[in-house]
Amino acid sequence: MKALIQRVTSASVSVSGRVVGRIGPGLVVFIGVARDDSQEGAGYLANKIVNLRIFSDGGNKFALSALETKREILIVSQFTLLADSGKGRRPSFTEAAPPDKAKELYDFFVDQVRATGLKVETGIFQEYMLVEIHNDGPVTLLLESKNR
Repeated sequence: MKALIQRVTSASVSVSGRVVGRIGPGLVVFIGVARDDSQEGAGYLANKIVNLRIFSDGGNKFALSALETKREILIVSQFTLLADSGKGRRPSFTEAAPPDKAKELYDFFVDQVRATGLKVETGIFQEYMLVEIHNDGPVTLLLESKNR
């Protein structure tokens, strides 16, 4: 599982011109599910993200976590994080999980983050989405469950 995380001042996701998720200060988390991913990896990544110290305490810019600061989280599925563009001109997505498995692990990941008590908004799985992000910093990190 791959997660691209952006610290934001605000963000929203829209489907067919309708906002389906909106947050204030917090994190936008793009999630890509690979063929060999598991609930163990999804749980690891959820815990890592909510406890990742990337918010300011006033002095140090990377001192507090989303959990400590009660920040909001917007989670958006993004299978393109699994793209392999090493050969040719068109990315290959053979490492991405099939939709049924990806949805199951995406939903599990969302549930794990929600269980922390933080406000969590989401996009809509397998829909064409427009994401508006006001990146704070900018701070953007890539995490992978296989690197635990």
